[in-house]
Amino acid sequence: MQKSARVSAYEATEDGLNMTLAPMVDITRDPRWGRVSEGFGEDTWLTSQIARVVVKAFQGEAPTDRHSLMTSVKHFALYGAVEGGRDYNTVDMSPQRMFQDYLPPYKAAIDAGSGGVMVALNSINGVPATANRWLLKDLLRDQWKFQGITITDHGAIKELMKHGVASDPRDASRIALKSGIAMSMSDEYFVKYLPELVKSGAITMQELDEACRQVLNVKYGMGLFADPYRMLGAASSDPVDTNAESRLHRAEARDVAKRSLVLLKNRLNILPLKKSGVIAVVGPLADSKRDTMGSWSAAGLARQTVTVYRGICTAVGNDVTVFYAKGANVSNHKGIVDFLNQYEDAVQVDPRSPQEMIDEAVAVAKKSDVVVAVVGEAVGMAHGASSRSNIDLPQSQRDLIAALKATGKPLVLVLMNGRPLALVRED
Repeated sequence: MQKSARVSAYEATEDGLNMTLAPMVDITRDPRWGRVSEGFGEDTWLTSQIARVVVKAFQGEAPTDRHSLMTSVKHFALYGAVEGGRDYNTVDMSPQRMFQDYLPPYKAAIDAGSGGVMVALNSINGVPATANRWLLKDLLRDQWKFQGITITDHGAIKELMKHGVASDPRDASRIALKSGIAMSMSDEYFVKYLPELVKSGAITMQELDEACRQVLNVKYGMGLFADPYRMLGAASSDPVDTNAESRLHRAEARDVAKRSLVLLKNRLNILPLKKSGVIAVVGPLADSKRDTMGSWSAAGLARQTVTVYRGICTAVGNDVTVFYAKGANVSNHKGIVDFLNQYEDAVQVDPRSPQEMIDEAVAVAKKSDVVVAVVGEAVGMAHGASSRSNIDLPQSQRDLIAALKATGKPLVLVLMNGRPLALVRED
């Protein structure tokens, strides 16, 4: 975790970024929640330890360091405890459970020196986090002695009207600032309404000064007023190609991936695969560059990813024959596919019938010594606003696995998924 965060900080600051909207340390125990993939699990102690390590790795020894990236721990608070695993839903919780199970990771990140806190979109016991004075002032400032900056989540001030606690944009701006919000993400309300709120006396100059002080303090702490371009380095250090292979830290990424893979079961000791004979690599995710890159991949380029199929071909060289078949689409449900493609052309749909695709996969499986099936979730199935009502593999992929098993060939399942999946068969 330390290596991953340190490399991320280096890459981000090399491109001139000063702050990251990470780490996400929300505890969740409902795998239906869409943002499970961003967090560090359901265990409070482990997540707290990772929060501490990651904050220190991102921020380095001092905020003025060339490759120090300020963190904004999120989502404060209890974002992963939403009812029914439904993103942005309500949270109702006793103080005992809140302090024992859900708050410690945020506290660990703050104790580690996180310069920022991103405030959650959900409500807590009836009060939206963005309007929650107890959360942002009594707890965060008075009890935990947090001195950094509080930032809203995306469009959260506008959403105070949808929560029913603000009557209009002006009122939402007033409530957010008075509750302890210093910086607004992705809405124009503070710029538009704070001047008149101060003139009318609805917000005092002292309250406005306190919010401004938080913003200025972190900038002063980074040394940006002494040198606003300090994070960019010398002009001569600018890369000719920002996406150059030499900037990707593949060795570190490979090491992190290798040590974080999980082997669920190795029945009949099929693994490790032998570098001999014939291997069939099948599945909708086996050669999907976009899905290999994962969710929230920001400026990442899908063309630079190495899929499971391409990786196996490289690893075995000319000593092994490798067959490939897609076998199935991620899902045959048009509504799901349309949802996954609403922001980008993320899921490529094979126009062949499901049976034609399965027949092709079975044919290559029968010619092979072992079958590697790469299945799971497309990127958009484990993302913001991507909660699922069930956590099975999509039916299209279950049908493919059943057909592959029927061949009698040794079968290895490689799962690419952002949440725990139910892998039991309902026969």
